[in-house]
Amino acid sequence: MLKSILLFFAVVLLAVAVFPLQGRSAQETKPGPALTPPQAVAPPPAGPVRNPVKPTPESQAKAKSIYQIDCAMCHGDNGNGKTDLATSMELTLSDWTDPKTLAGKEDWELFNIIRVGKDKMPPESDGRATDTEVWNLVIYIRSFSKQQPAAPAAPAQ
Repeated sequence: MLKSILLFFAVVLLAVAVFPLQGRSAQETKPGPALTPPQAVAPPPAGPVRNPVKPTPESQAKAKSIYQIDCAMCHGDNGNGKTDLATSMELTLSDWTDPKTLAGKEDWELFNIIRVGKDKMPPESDGRATDTEVWNLVIYIRSFSKQQPAAPAAPAQ
């Protein structure tokens, strides 16, 4: 008798658990993706804008970290653009260790190139770096030419 009652309750429990699922499609039984509110993304500056950040040791350490993860594989650890990946992709990248390379570029232009991308270079999306971090990245990239020893003076004739 006890076995019969236990068997009956097991069947009822199974029926209650399965019954609500009958007649539903597989799509209805799966939870939907979590909805995240769209983030407002400011467009890159279209014209001359002054770099709004003041570098700090912490912000430059973060910029260096972002550079090492997202940029160094093509542009090189020191920014000279001579990497195996750049060569294999047949890219001729600017040598940022040469002060003349970035002399004609404004910070906002570099910001736009980083944020939007250029040619084969992918953009640095908002999810990977905030605007403040990209502005600090511009400062970090400019530091490559400052780390080079000064060229010897031409001998007097």
